[in-house]
Amino acid sequence: MADECFRHPRLAALYDVFDTDRGDLGPYLDMAGEFGARSALDIGCGTGVFALLLAGRGLETVGVDPAGACLDVARGKAGAGRVRWILGDATSLPALRVDLATMTANVAQEITGRSAWRGTLRGAYEALRPGGHLVFETRDPARRAWEEWTRAHTHKVAEYPGTGTVESWCHLLDVSGPLVTFRWTYVFGADGEVLTSDSTLRFRERDEVAADLADQGYVVREVREAPDRPGREFVFVARRPQTA
Repeated sequence: MADECFRHPRLAALYDVFDTDRGDLGPYLDMAGEFGARSALDIGCGTGVFALLLAGRGLETVGVDPAGACLDVARGKAGAGRVRWILGDATSLPALRVDLATMTANVAQEITGRSAWRGTLRGAYEALRPGGHLVFETRDPARRAWEEWTRAHTHKVAEYPGTGTVESWCHLLDVSGPLVTFRWTYVFGADGEVLTSDSTLRFRERDEVAADLADQGYVVREVREAPDRPGREFVFVARRPQTA
């Protein structure tokens, strides 16, 4: 189930406005070139920012997301016709054969349930060609990123065409073991509407993720740092073997 900020049309339309710094995507594009990928699957593609970047590099690209409102935004963007958009998740994909599968930003951590996580890894594995790569990031729990999820650290005000000023901030709701729940609040200046969206992320240890990948048949090639958050995230580079 997608969070409200992705499912609600008014909030989905704001996603790119409040997430303008996507410097995290550059290394993923570089890896597509590094691995010689000609086709890609972007899992949890959201409003299509990365899928469109991949397609712009000439890759045959599929974007999948469970939030129809986000896909509506993606389909309305320039170049959207170059991407195959699928409403759903990686556990129920049509037959695909791609060179690269990705989960950028919070996508991997948003899959909190054990069976859903295993199903996602398995779905990506089955979509990959032998020798293809799965690349994704997940925050290092030891860095306790949630301690900065306060209004003081997250408050923003942005202008959205046709909507006017929109104010947003985050605050922490609960930390229960590896599960961290928080709430985003949005205030629309034009009409005063207040919308909230609750999210839960699972913070997995490095060894736990490596074991989950191995259980699904992957070979973990390496674990890199995220250039935009050095020392704060694990970037897993896993490969489907050429032969079973």
